[in-house]
Amino acid sequence: MADLLRKPFGTHGKVHEITPQSAGWRYVGFGLYRLRAGETAAEVTGGREVILVMVEGKARITAASKDWGELGDRMDVFEKTPPHCLYVPNGQDWEAMATTDCVIAVCSAPGYGGHDARRIGPDGIALTERGKGTNTRFINNIAMETEDYADSLLVTEVFTPAGHWSSYPSHRHDEDDFPRITYLEETYYHRLNPADGFGIQRVYTEEGGLDETMAVSDGDVVLVPRGHHPCGAPYGFEMYYLNVMAGPLRKWRFVPAANVEWIMERDAK
Repeated sequence: MADLLRKPFGTHGKVHEITPQSAGWRYVGFGLYRLRAGETAAEVTGGREVILVMVEGKARITAASKDWGELGDRMDVFEKTPPHCLYVPNGQDWEAMATTDCVIAVCSAPGYGGHDARRIGPDGIALTERGKGTNTRFINNIAMETEDYADSLLVTEVFTPAGHWSSYPSHRHDEDDFPRITYLEETYYHRLNPADGFGIQRVYTEEGGLDETMAVSDGDVVLVPRGHHPCGAPYGFEMYYLNVMAGPLRKWRFVPAANVEWIMERDAK
């Protein structure tokens, strides 16, 4: 069985630390801090660029030799308001001091010095609807390819209503063959509302070399090294996830699974 489901270390401090080494891949890193008011977290970016996402709560952040002030105003992720984020390039450091209880995601990928530190959101991030019927979900794009904020990172938030599917129709981005498809590793940080619920995520290849179906709890992370990766939110439980993607080319191009391609073609009409 592939080790794709990562449980948090606990409920306080740094509760996730996924590196390319621990994931067995080359590009994506993901960390998560759960801080109480007055506590701090600090890291050096080294050869990697970072996007800090204020998932919940508020913190005063200094990074790249600048005080960025207090970031965050969303106290519950399911408010669905645009997040406050900060891009920190490689070769810099950052420190966050929680001014309220807060959750800070640390999204990372190789950095090449192509961009300066900058705030991302909440201005310029708008909740947008995607999909049809019970495939409808709502997106906060933080740093996709249309926003020239980063060297490698692609970052987005998705809210999936109870009883709906997401990251569906099933699709993959695991080959470096642009413009047909791009190779992008991906992490999913999941939250559930109510928090005692569960969601479903399947990661599979069509030839069957990888096929894992996981029940995800509030706070879990799922790794997607290759293959298709749809999610389901059971009736009664709303699902949130924060996606981090990166690969050799900062473009998101995917290929749908053969047995669901007709759904994508129908819904595009």
